[in-house]
Amino acid sequence: MATQSSIDSSEKQTHAHGVLKPNAVGLMGVVFMVVAFSAPITAMTGNVPVAVGYGNGLGAPAGFVVACIVLTIFSVGFVAMARHITAAGAFYTFVSRGISRPVGLGAGVMSMLAYMLIEAALIGLFSVFCETTIQSQFGIDLPWIVYGVLGMIVIGVLSYRDISLATKVLGVVLIIEVILLAMMAFAVLFNGGGPDGLMPESINPVNAFRTEGLTEGVAGLGLLFAFWSWVGFEATAIYGEESKNPKTIVPRATMIAVVSIGVFYTFISWMAVAGNGAEQSLALAQSATPFELLYTPMRDYVGEWGVRGFEWFVIGGSFACALAIHNSATRYLFAFGRDGLLPRVLGRSHPRYQSPAVASTSQTVFTVVLVGGAYLADVDPYLELYVLLAVFATVALLAVQSLTAVACIWYFHVKKQHPETANVFRTILAPVIGGLGMVYVNYLLLSNLSSAAGAAAETLFGRALPYLVLASFLIPVLVALYWRKSNPAKYDAIGSTIFTNTGLTTDIDEPTLSHGI
Repeated sequence: MATQSSIDSSEKQTHAHGVLKPNAVGLMGVVFMVVAFSAPITAMTGNVPVAVGYGNGLGAPAGFVVACIVLTIFSVGFVAMARHITAAGAFYTFVSRGISRPVGLGAGVMSMLAYMLIEAALIGLFSVFCETTIQSQFGIDLPWIVYGVLGMIVIGVLSYRDISLATKVLGVVLIIEVILLAMMAFAVLFNGGGPDGLMPESINPVNAFRTEGLTEGVAGLGLLFAFWSWVGFEATAIYGEESKNPKTIVPRATMIAVVSIGVFYTFISWMAVAGNGAEQSLALAQSATPFELLYTPMRDYVGEWGVRGFEWFVIGGSFACALAIHNSATRYLFAFGRDGLLPRVLGRSHPRYQSPAVASTSQTVFTVVLVGGAYLADVDPYLELYVLLAVFATVALLAVQSLTAVACIWYFHVKKQHPETANVFRTILAPVIGGLGMVYVNYLLLSNLSSAAGAAAETLFGRALPYLVLASFLIPVLVALYWRKSNPAKYDAIGSTIFTNTGLTTDIDEPTLSHGI
């Protein structure tokens, strides 16, 4: 096995540029990055009204209970692999080593594209929030692209340096987001709820599969938006190389993030419904101002100033989410560059900050071009740029999570790696239940695409979306199979770099993977 210590002096110097800054972030820093990715204030404001108004109605909070249970079970197998595999490529490396290099390359490209595109989606959402809030509160009317460019510049600067700076910014924004949401929720709780009391039936898991109070709701749509709110929790593994004691921190951070997000989302959505009461909750969620589902209890139980703060920190939350996504996309580009699957310059780390500076700058340029092109093409920043790219990313990441569940079973029980970790529940039942849950949610998303994406589903990109996701997986698989015959060195580099206690290793340490299909 070729480790960092076994490389000769000239190669060692070159390879050092492919090392991210170790011990740069602790347990709570990783948790902040992941929870910020999930953007609690944005998820609650944007997703709960859709679930209540058109999905499982008053049972929408129960959808978050179900999602939390499924994702927690999935995470059991995920963290089992994370204890033995640490790499900036996360899913890419997990699937490469768990199943095979070709499938791993397909999973890696899907993940990378999802993160690269969803940053542009969040910049669109951030710009809309900025435009509407600043116009309504100050009367300043600027094109949305102005806010988008400012956001992309700040994200680029924060991500160019080591991850600890971005973590501090995300931590501050996240804490204020949580405080604002919690103020509303606890105010409702301490008041005993609205006209219908606390409505405990809203968190009965059975009601997640019904359309409580709706005559034309789609329960599956409510579940879809519940799961959608968690996208990004898996990013804990991406920061393993930069965390303190990753074999311990990544598993802990994953479980803390999944469970805490689930409990918090359930509580906030439940109190929003209870604060409004059954009739008003359904009416507001289906109105022209659906955000009032959360703004109204904030106004009634906290005060108008709380609503103003809410509007500003929806901006902050979408910015924090875009920043966290940028860091995830950057580390996938970095991992692909370091393995030589993309230009190796992407795999160089900054000589001073040990950040993936080249990959970060490349991701910034990509986002600027995509967002700028959308503006020039008169694409709606919310209804088209945000919605369609977010749906693409969600479908892709759920598919990769399903592959990761398979990889977990294959790694421990077919390849017989680390038998001390393998057991029936952790590495068989949990991945099966979690993986099937992901497949089901993707089915819900694709079968309800017109409801999830609205009019944007009828655009050319919207109609082609399922096929584009499939192509983003199949084409890399075929390329990997071609490399296996034509360029064995490049083929062997797929998923080859992981981080161990002794540094980086650039050889896959399971020989059975060398010629896998």
